[in-house]
Order: sequence, then structure tokens, then C-alpha cells
Amino acid sequence: MTQDADGIQVVEIFESLQGEGYNTGMPAVFLRLGGCNLACPWCDTVFDRFETLSEDEVVERVAAFACKTLIITGGEPLIHAGLGGLLERFKSLGYWIALETNGLIAPLEPWRRHIDYLAVSPKALYAELYDDEQMVRQADEVRIVVDGDVQAFCENMRDRIEAAHYFLSPCDRAGEVNTADTVRLLGRLNRGRRTKKWLLSLQTHKLAGFR
Repeated sequence: MTQDADGIQVVEIFESLQGEGYNTGMPAVFLRLGGCNLACPWCDTVFDRFETLSEDEVVERVAAFACKTLIITGGEPLIHAGLGGLLERFKSLGYWIALETNGLIAPLEPWRRHIDYLAVSPKALYAELYDDEQMVRQADEVRIVVDGDVQAFCENMRDRIEAAHYFLSPCDRAGEVNTADTVRLLGRLNRGRRTKKWLLSLQTHKLAGFR
């Protein structure tokens, strides 16, 4: 866990619409934290360039927007020791809080009580790191990027993470997006299934041209 004694590592704070998953289209303020415990080669987030802000500065910058929906993302938010203080502050101010994580480490229980929506995006490339004793086992949604042959990984994560919604996302490698492969995998995973089917999640913010 990253120690935040000198402040919170913040990549950016901005207002936009949620572009992926179950809450696509939802207006929100995005708080992107720096640092990650993984290094996916196709990652489109510059999480290692950040400024260090105090908790008060983070709250002030987020509160400058009128929107009271906050999405905390990264990098990996759950590696930050200072996250608990931020969650408590924002919840006391009446925010609806969503958090996006790769799921390697479950949020501490006091933190989880302040998170209204937990989105988990397990990474098949690091399948061996997902340990039942430490990983997220319950979430609101699971969203997996199809970065290769991930069928077995998807089936495994579905068995191990209880969620209301399961999504597949095409992998974007330097502008080449494997949408067709993702749709084919959806068909295989959903064959014979009547409920709780895997659904398609596109990066609609890129398609629509907003941040």
C-alpha cells in the first residue's frame, strides 16, 4: 500500500460522463489517483505522472464542480493509504461514490461502507496474482478487457466474484480494437444462459469524443 503521509497522488480531476459499464452516460466528477500495482501493456492511462495534494486540496478541487457523483479511479485507488480519509470526507459531504479497481486487493471494510458502487476489472495477464484471501470477492460489476484468449479467466472470475453485472470490453492497442473477437466471446460465454449474461461494454467516451 502506498503511504500518503505527504499527501494524495492525483493524476487529474475532471467532470465528464461515465463511458463504460453499467453506469454509462452518468454525469460524474472523476478523481484519478496515481500509481498502480500492475503494468498492463495496453493501458491507456498515464498513472505515473501526478501531483501530490493534501486531502483538503483534493476535496476543494472536487467540490468546485456542482456534480455530487464521484468516480475514484486510477491507476489503482486501493493502494493508497490516504483513500480512507477521502472516502469519509466525501461521504460526509453527500457524494455518491463509485470506485474502480483491478480487484487484486479488496477494500478495507471501513472503506467499503463508504463506497456506493464497486466496479472490478480483473486482468487476465496477471491471473496468478488473484488470491481468494486478498482479492475482491463481491462487487457491483465485473468488467474484463479481452486482451487475448480470456474465456477461461472470465469463467473463473465469474465463479469467484459475485456481482450484479458482468461485462466484456474490447482491447484497444494503439487504435486497433478487437470488437469482433469480443462479440464472439460474448456468444460463447452466454451460450445456454438465460440470466446474468455477459454484456458488451465499449469505451463510449472515445466513440462520442468526450473525455
